[in-house]
Amino acid sequence: MNKSKKKITKYRKLIMNDKEHLEQEEIFSQVLRAGRRTYFFDVRATKADDYYLTVTESKKFTHDDGSFHYKKHKIYLYKEDFNEFNEMLKAATDYILNEKGEEVISERHQKDFKRPSELNEASSSTESFTDVNFEDI
Repeated sequence: MNKSKKKITKYRKLIMNDKEHLEQEEIFSQVLRAGRRTYFFDVRATKADDYYLTVTESKKFTHDDGSFHYKKHKIYLYKEDFNEFNEMLKAATDYILNEKGEEVISERHQKDFKRPSELNEASSSTESFTDVNFEDI
C-alpha cells in the first residue's frame, strides 16, 4: 500500500470513529479560483461509507462600508449520475466553444466591450456627424 492510500485509510478510520461528522468530512478536495468566485470540488463520504461529490460556488460580495460576505451555492452529485452528468456537461461546454470559440467576451473581462448592435449605432451616428458640412455654419 502506498503512502497516500495509507493516509486515506488512516483518515477514514478517524472519520469512522466520529460518525456524527462523517457526512461533513472531506476525502478529496480541489479548489478553482476564478475572480471573485471560488469553486470547491469535494469528495465526501455518506454514513454508509460510499462517496459522493459536492460542487460549491462561493461568490464574494463587498458592502459599501468595505466589509464583505460570501454567497454559496452547492450541488450534490452521486455516483449513479456521474456518466450522464459528464456527458451533458461535455455536450454543453462543447456547444459553447463551437458556437463562440474560446475567447472570453464579457463586459466584466473587457471594460471597452461593445455589442455588435452598439458598434452599428456608434458608426451610424459617427457617419452622420462626419457628414456635416462645417462651411454651412
